[in-house]
This record gives sequence, C-alpha cells and structure tokens, in this order.
Amino acid sequence: MDIEEIAQAPHPTGSEENGRVRAYLTGRMAELGLNPSEQAGALSERSVERLARWGDEQAAERQITNLIGVLPGRDRDGPAVLLMAHHDTVWDSPGAADDSTGVAAILEAVRAIQARGPAERDLIVLFTDAEELGLDGMRLFLDEHPLAQRVGMVVNLEARGGGGRASMFETGPGNAQTVRAFTRAMDRVEGGANSNSLAVLVYENMPNGTDYTLARERGIAGVNLAFIGRAHQYHDPASTPEALDRGSVQHIGEKALEAADHFIRADALPAATNNAVYSDLLGLVFIQYAPWVGWLVLAAAAGLLIVAVWRGRKVGAVTFAGMGLGALGGLWLAISGVVLATAMRGLAGPSMSRAGSPELYYAMLRRLPWLEAGVVLSLLAAALILFGSAQGRRRLVAGRLILATIAVLTLYEFSWVILVLGLVAVGGALYSGWMKAARFSAWTGLIALMLVLGVVVQILAPTAAFLIAWPVLGAALAAAVGGLIDPRLERHVSLWPAVIVTAVLGGWLFALGHWTFLGVGMDLPGVLALIAMAAMLARPLAPTSRRGLEILAVLAAVALIAGAGLALGARIIEPVPTEGHAT
Repeated sequence: MDIEEIAQAPHPTGSEENGRVRAYLTGRMAELGLNPSEQAGALSERSVERLARWGDEQAAERQITNLIGVLPGRDRDGPAVLLMAHHDTVWDSPGAADDSTGVAAILEAVRAIQARGPAERDLIVLFTDAEELGLDGMRLFLDEHPLAQRVGMVVNLEARGGGGRASMFETGPGNAQTVRAFTRAMDRVEGGANSNSLAVLVYENMPNGTDYTLARERGIAGVNLAFIGRAHQYHDPASTPEALDRGSVQHIGEKALEAADHFIRADALPAATNNAVYSDLLGLVFIQYAPWVGWLVLAAAAGLLIVAVWRGRKVGAVTFAGMGLGALGGLWLAISGVVLATAMRGLAGPSMSRAGSPELYYAMLRRLPWLEAGVVLSLLAAALILFGSAQGRRRLVAGRLILATIAVLTLYEFSWVILVLGLVAVGGALYSGWMKAARFSAWTGLIALMLVLGVVVQILAPTAAFLIAWPVLGAALAAAVGGLIDPRLERHVSLWPAVIVTAVLGGWLFALGHWTFLGVGMDLPGVLALIAMAAMLARPLAPTSRRGLEILAVLAAVALIAGAGLALGARIIEPVPTEGHAT
C-alpha cells in the first residue's frame, strides 16, 4: 500500500526522508504514465524560519521540490483539471493522514481513471512541497509553472486527523455550478455528497488555509476534500499507517476519483456564477438553492407560525404575553448556552492566546472528545432548565451560572463579553418568569424568536441562513399541525409532529454541530449552541406535572456536573506533553 511506503517516518521539506519519498512517488507516477517532472524553487523567509525552529540547521539552503505529471486528454490545449495533495509533513509526524492519504488516494484514482478510458481534458497531478511550512509549493506552481495557466478546476485532498467521513469544506467563488457538478459526481459514492455552505463561510474566515486556498484567492474553481475525525492524530507521532481509519482512506479516495473523473469527462467545466446555499440532510438527500430562496423558506415558516398562533388564540392556548415570555426563554437559553459552553472550555484548558503554547494546542486536540461531551451535557442542562425544571430553584440556577462565569474569566480568559452575558444569564435565572409561560405560548414565542434570528442571518450571511431557516420551518410546521389537531396540546397525537421534526432536524443539528465543533470548537465551543436549537423543536414535549419537572431538575443537575467532570478530567486524561510538537 502506498501509504505504508510514504509514511514510514516524518519527511519535512529538505530532509533526507523527503528525498526518499519523492523518489518513490516519481517511480509510481512513471508507472502510471504521468511522465513526472520536478519543479524546484526557493523557500520563503517565513518558511525558512519555521524549518529552522524545527531543528534543521541547513534550513536556509533548502529548496521546494514539487512533483508534476499529466494524464493526457483529447483536448491538449483546453482547461485542465488539477488533482493535488502535498507530500511533505511536519518535523515529528510520519503524516500517514496529512497528507500521505491524499497522495496515495490520487495515485489510485489515476489508475482507476486510466481504466475507464480516454477523457476529454488533461488531468494534471501535482504533489506540492512545503505546504506545512506556508503553502510555498502551491505558490511556486501558480506563479511559475506554465501548466498553472491551464487549470480550470482543482480537486485538493487534505486531512486534519486520522479518520471520519471525508467532506467538501471549501469551494471557489461563485460556486453554484461547481457544487451542482460535485453533487452529481458524488452519486457514484456511497453516502453521496456531504457538505454544506456553512463550512465554506466558516473556513473562509479562519486564519489558516490549504494549498487550494491560494487557488481560490485567484478565482480558480475547485473542491477541497478532507476528513477531520480522530483529531488527536493531527501533526502527531501517532499518525502512522496502522492508526489510520482505513474506511476514511477509502472514502476520500472514492470522492477524489469520482470528482476528478467527472470534471475531466464533462463537456465544459463549471463557470463562476453565484454562490449557492446547500447542505446534505443526514446523508440522505442533498439540497441546493440560490440564496434568495431562503426568503421563501422563512416566509413559509412565518405563514405556518401565523396558523399556529391563530389556532392557539382561538381557545386561549396562546397569548402574546406568553409568546414574549417564550422568546425571553429562548434568549436566556442562547446566552446561558454560550456561557456554559465556554466554561467547559475553561475547565478543559486555557485559551490558545492566553497559553501561547504549541504543546497545549495539540493537547487540546486530544481533549476534544471530552470537551465536546462536556459542552453537550452543559447545553442539555440549560435546555432542561428552559423546559421549566428550575421553577422554584432560581437561586440554585443563578449560582451555577455565577460559577460558570467565574470559570470562564479565570480558567479560560478574561472577556468583557462573557462577563456581560454571564450577568444577563444570572439575571434571567433570578427572574425566571419565562419558565411559567403556557406550553403552546412558550413554543410559538420561541419559534418567533428563531424566525427573527433567521431573518437577520439571511440578511448578513445568506449562505449560512439555512442553519436556522430549516429548523424554524420544521418547528412552525409541527406547531401548525399540532395546533390544528389540539391547540391545547393535551392529546398525545398533537405532539407527534414535534416528535418527528425533533428526531429528523434535531439529529441533523447534532450531526452538523459535531462536524463544526471538530473544525473550530477548540476555541469556539459556543458553536455547539446551534444544537440547542433542537429545544425549539422539542419544547412542547416537556412534562407539565410537578413530578415530571422534578425529574428534569435532577437530570439537569446531573448533566451539568457530569459535563464539568468530563471537561476537567480531560486535563488529567490528556496532559500537556513535556516535549512539544511542530510550531
């Protein structure tokens, strides 16, 4: 297997092991008829400095060495497809995942493409160097190689971890046609396309990038594929071929094959048009539409909510005052959720900016599963409180929120924002009038709040508005149907719409929250608060009896204590190593 050959040992730019890897890859590319060639160039000053910090005493003398090959198509002059990964690693990791998996997947994809017969256009295979140092290899290719002028589509393979499903997390500008073509290509892969436009928006605003990021900045269309599970293996000595999830290797390989094959055989490559809103729904269906359609989704949700409110008001089950209290409860949940989630992060370890330690960064990657469990449990506790379990326990809830705020300010980092949010959350807990709103009133008020938030996001970031619009539409539909059946929600059958939308959309929110948390949750644990939107779906399912509320109160306390224990225990389970990783 190619990965075993490539990832025998760390092979950073300029090292002897890197030379061995390049020689092996050159031979494999020649076997596949790619007629490989090398492109050499100088490292940037920043990359030289980083290589020197890794202990390379000859860093200033090192050069970039890209490997390039071409699988010819019928049209030798038209736009070509670039299939790429990087062959270098950080100084202390064999890089079985990052990015030996990508390199090996490309070699296998080329073999499979050849077996399918001649294609319409050229397939350029590029194995870049110095990606880990500062994307120098890709920059060299784009600036100086003549083939760069012919690139019309890029398929890039990456990894940030040692497993998980491969997803498309970055595309180029005006991506509607690219996403549509990619989705069609993924019909040949088990599970189909799994991606969403939220990931693209988030990644574009992150400080780091990959080789494809440079191409995207130059307006070149493309798809960036990666898996990010088993985050503890990222840039770690444990990233060995034996530790890899073979299913993940197969998954990203299949996606790379079908995407590249589709593009090289297409009559025309996708053009830049408008950005699309898109997401898969639990891997079952893939939905894509223009951003303006989001207004129709929100309008439909508003119409259904009006039906629910009209039906509820006819029998006195909904009052505007009660809706206001329900909306206040939703605000309290959002604010308290951020405070509690950040408190869990503080218990698990200080912020990166406060610690300034690369050792802590990699330790926190290993702590992510424990931190995620702690955050989820804390949000569950907040949701149970929202459902009325804290009635009569205002001071107890307020005390927990005070402790959470203190944990953030002392263990994580001082933040005026968290201080203000913590004070608001404590004040809301002491008031607690929103806990006493009638069930249908509270539900419709919470939906109305989320509808307003959806409108705001639709205005500011329309490609991410689906995250709120779809759950709001589902909740409004459930409220309308349930209200038409029994506006007092006393008959069990009237609750079944809420059960169904909670199971479907709640599961989708949880899956999306998990994937987002793996990507950015280390210092933004509040992103998991999006799964708290499931409370909007499940609000009418809360018990109304005193016995039921007492049970919820116990569960809320247990969840919060267990979450704090898991987050704090991560410090012991995954301590900061005495010797650091790559910086």
